[in-house]
Amino acid sequence: MVKISALTRRVPVPSIDPATVLSAIASAVICVDEDDRVQFVNAAGEQMFESTWALLRGMALSDLIPPDCPIFGLMEKVRRNHSTFSEYGVQLDTPRTGQRTITVRVSPLAEYENWVVISLHELSMALKIGQQMSHRNAARSVTAMAALLAHEVKNPLSGIRGAAQLLEANLPEEDHQLVRLIIDETDRIVALVDRMEVFSDNMPLAREAVNIHRVLEHVRMVAENGFARGVRFVETYDPSLPAVLGSRDQLIQVFLNLIKNAAEAIGPGGGEIVLSTAYQQGLRLRVPGGEVTDLPLVISVRDNGTTGISEDLRGNLFDPFVTTKPKGSGLGLPLVAKIINDHGGIIEFDSVPGRTVFTVMLPMAR
Repeated sequence: MVKISALTRRVPVPSIDPATVLSAIASAVICVDEDDRVQFVNAAGEQMFESTWALLRGMALSDLIPPDCPIFGLMEKVRRNHSTFSEYGVQLDTPRTGQRTITVRVSPLAEYENWVVISLHELSMALKIGQQMSHRNAARSVTAMAALLAHEVKNPLSGIRGAAQLLEANLPEEDHQLVRLIIDETDRIVALVDRMEVFSDNMPLAREAVNIHRVLEHVRMVAENGFARGVRFVETYDPSLPAVLGSRDQLIQVFLNLIKNAAEAIGPGGGEIVLSTAYQQGLRLRVPGGEVTDLPLVISVRDNGTTGISEDLRGNLFDPFVTTKPKGSGLGLPLVAKIINDHGGIIEFDSVPGRTVFTVMLPMAR
């Protein structure tokens, strides 16, 4: 016969420090007093503001967040109505946090009058992954266009060029300039089609273990002896980083394009390009077809060009033919997006005047 007391005996529950629980939350949590001074920050908040609780405690919230940020308006509503308020899609842009899109939730702290708890949930990564899907669609569009141009345009252009050469032999000297214009423009279109043909390669990507530091070192040497003369390079590498699962030649193409863009953004006056690598556990991307890819390897290219990327270009930066260069074709970054797409990775960027960063996240070789 089973004793009931044995089944109902209570197991002692260990006491739990609330701060420990809050520090396990992935969202940043900040508690501020009636004077808007920070009284508590969890681990995610320390990471977001790049500081420790010991340094942040007692600091005015306006020293962390711009006074015109909607967070302060929410705090005022919470104190006036004694209830919780939220706002979605808030833009937070500070030297500590960088540019982020967040959901803000502000709640009153009942035990302390006019104290509030602020929860900041970052949406930036979800938005950037959504943008990455757009980049992939743009790459597919260029791929289809390249295949069409290669088959349907180059042959007629060859006929036009040949006919112009025949005309040139039978026309008076004063008309040769017009014929030469036809030939030159035909050659220019063929060259553009040839550049786009790199998008039409639909062969499966042959991937192997690649040491990304050797790739970056090779690209840096090419840049220093060519288009990036006069630019100072700074390398901050994680020496324990595992190998990337990818194509060495295509990764060289990616970082050549990114570093060339960075050097052109700096200009002839000289500046600095920072190449960095890091291991970031936790980001997983579900690609079309259901496959889940871990992307722990992070490679960044940062420049200190004075202008940064203009607002009107940011939403379409990886679309074909989008460029600010007088002689640019607008195919460099779409090619980068296609190669990173083929590797199952993500590319994102963050730009303010004086600081532009392109970040590539890639899978590692197992």
